[in-house]
Amino acid sequence: MRSEGGGAGMWRDTSFRFFLGADAISQFGTQITLVALPLVAVLTLDASPFQIGVLTAAEMAAFLLIGLPAGVWVDRLRRRPILIWSDLLRAAALLSVPIAVALDAMTLPHLYAVALLMGIGAVFFDVAHMSFLPSLVGKDDLLKGNGTLETLRNTAVLSGPALGGWLVHALSAPVALLADAVSYLVSALLLGGVRAEETIAPVAERRRLREEIGEGVRHVAGHPVLRRIAWVGALTMLSNGIWAVAQPIFLIKTLGVGPGIYGLLLSGGAVGGLIGAVLAPRIADRFGVGRALYGGAAMAALVILISPLAAEGWRLALFPLGCLLSGIGAAVFGINQLSYRQRITPEHLLGRMNASMRFLMWGAMPIGGLLGGALGEIFNAHTVLWVATVGVTVAHLPVLASRKILRLQSPQRTMPSRG
Repeated sequence: MRSEGGGAGMWRDTSFRFFLGADAISQFGTQITLVALPLVAVLTLDASPFQIGVLTAAEMAAFLLIGLPAGVWVDRLRRRPILIWSDLLRAAALLSVPIAVALDAMTLPHLYAVALLMGIGAVFFDVAHMSFLPSLVGKDDLLKGNGTLETLRNTAVLSGPALGGWLVHALSAPVALLADAVSYLVSALLLGGVRAEETIAPVAERRRLREEIGEGVRHVAGHPVLRRIAWVGALTMLSNGIWAVAQPIFLIKTLGVGPGIYGLLLSGGAVGGLIGAVLAPRIADRFGVGRALYGGAAMAALVILISPLAAEGWRLALFPLGCLLSGIGAAVFGINQLSYRQRITPEHLLGRMNASMRFLMWGAMPIGGLLGGALGEIFNAHTVLWVATVGVTVAHLPVLASRKILRLQSPQRTMPSRG
């Protein structure tokens, strides 16, 4: 049942609390995997930069392969069961890693398959998750709801990598993945207690898959604000794919950081994201959604340039500092753009809109991963990290170059003109 506006109703709703609990537990475990999975490749299988790039690409390839059809299926089906089955799929994939290690049968192709299955689960979960929230809280509370979810996510990102690094150090990377597998199982159990009224397209109104996909893509491509947001997301994720390859090699092999410290360093972005998640609704309320988007993008683009200045000694602190400051801007931008696009999109198009966005944004990450792997075979990890960082800065130009975004006001409940 939808909460009654004002934000307080969300917290009185048992289903919303279950939803938050499931999301928090799942996010926490995911952060452990973000540390442990590449470390299985680096420490257990001695993977090369290109092989790490393939692993990154495999994890994000699902956004390219099934990202757009997933949006149609999410609009056609009830979203809660999709969330549950996505959690169960990811739990099963992760459980296979420690089993394979115990049997001395762990290989890189197996790890690639696990990454691919994790990506498939992430595609369906993310699209259904974003499309389910308006059914749970109502559109008037979307900014507060997204801010709460982002706060939980960044709390998990803050503590998850540190715990993941400690688990890898104390127990090994494969065993650390058990924690994430359990988290997905608990998340699925909590989601089983969520109740909400969902709107799905009647069977009689369904058309061919290609036609319905096209409707979602046209909604994004035809809207001037959504189109720029998609460009920012795609270019950022392309750069993040390169970053994901360079980061573990630069910190662990170049600077000699241990797994425990590695996890702590990754927490810098989470601290910034947590601060940004708290500030995002307040900034939008005071300055308007347009200035919140513009200011968040500007901060995320500029201060990330601090991170590659890291070196041994005290300069190691520059890596998490840049991530922290950039994380503040990224969270302010991300929460406001997500709430904006959820509010202006009709409910029957939410799945396809979110899938189109995910396809355009996250679909660029496997390309970035392969590009980062190729660059890593030619240049050192520090140079590749600089390439990724400059890419993040350039990625935000579509928003920073738009005066229309700067003047954007909080959207009304009806669809705005696309002119």
